Amino acid sequence: MTYVKRLQALLFGLAIAASLAVSTTALAAQETAGHATVRQLNLQPPVTRIAAEINNLHTWMMVVCLAIFVAVFGVMFYSIIKHRRSVGHKAATFHESTAVELAWTIVPFLIVIVMALPATKTVVAMKDTSNADLTIKVTGMQWKWGYDYLKGEGEGISFLANLATPRSQIGAPGVAPTAARGEFYLMETDNEVVVPVNKKIRLVLTANDVIHSWSIPAFGVKQDAIPGFVRDTWFRADALGTYRGYCSELCGKEHAFMPIVVKVVSDADYSAWVAVKQKEMAALADDPAKVWTIDELKTKGEKLYTSNCVVCHQATGKGVPGAFAALDGSPVVNGPKAEQINVLLNGKKSGKYPSEMASWKQLSDSDIAALITYTRNSWSNKAAENIVQPAEVLAARK
Repeated sequence: MTYVKRLQALLFGLAIAASLAVSTTALAAQETAGHATVRQLNLQPPVTRIAAEINNLHTWMMVVCLAIFVAVFGVMFYSIIKHRRSVGHKAATFHESTAVELAWTIVPFLIVIVMALPATKTVVAMKDTSNADLTIKVTGMQWKWGYDYLKGEGEGISFLANLATPRSQIGAPGVAPTAARGEFYLMETDNEVVVPVNKKIRLVLTANDVIHSWSIPAFGVKQDAIPGFVRDTWFRADALGTYRGYCSELCGKEHAFMPIVVKVVSDADYSAWVAVKQKEMAALADDPAKVWTIDELKTKGEKLYTSNCVVCHQATGKGVPGAFAALDGSPVVNGPKAEQINVLLNGKKSGKYPSEMASWKQLSDSDIAALITYTRNSWSNKAAENIVQPAEVLAARK
């Protein structure tokens, strides 16, 4: 075997070894389906047909690129070694070759066509959201997700999904975490999206503040949620399990704390979940005519504030200077309650702060009344109108 052939064989062998090493390491890292794992180098195992097609396209195109790499660099090194001056070769004096120019134009064009045809088929299938068994509206907000089941079994179910990882595991700027990180650190929510297996799930996405992106890698789904626009996508999970993803669009300082958790269950388990969820919602649907005491509203409002508002406005109500308004001493909080009710129902954009106060009309009348009452009676606030009843919020919605 000549020196050149040995070099070509060595290059090819190194390329194959590197490819096998990457694949082996990736498979070893995939210990738990449904989310990213430590030292994972490949895509997550697919659980939908679309995700499987994306994985196959990824592998196919990597093989094509590897073959092009070996061919191009093989010819280049062969030419450098075989035609070097030390063995008596002289530089050629030609300026062009029509055959070569045709070859390097036609061959790449054909390669692109061969790669584009299966990719186009998959992209078209990704956009076909017709004939869905279940439709869910997804709303991105700083920094949580809202879900509304619009059509199919479970219609009317609505909830917010917040990060469930305790702040004691996360820490704060300049403050170290005080608790050990759990198995699903930053990948867990207080409410999971539950869907039945082998059913086509259509997602209708929007946002109420900035651009977010709903992504579950195992489903092959990534769709932007844009304020003022409605986008849609779909998936059909083929396997039971819990699958995790994140907001994949930089949306603010808590962007890393917007996980997505989807639980795929059997038809029977899904029906049971729907029944439980509907009972919970019925129990939470308070009579708007009920008159609450101020202590009841403050107790409920404190819990709601901790889970929904503390990220932006802080536990002290001081907000974040230059980013989020303070509620402690706020003229809105201490002023007429009608204005604060309007802000929570419709949101507010202020030129003073870069972040918009989102609408919270998805909360119940009693929730909004409790939040307002809590803020008006907390910290240094001493509002004259210090209590809001659900009936007042209901009247403001009309």
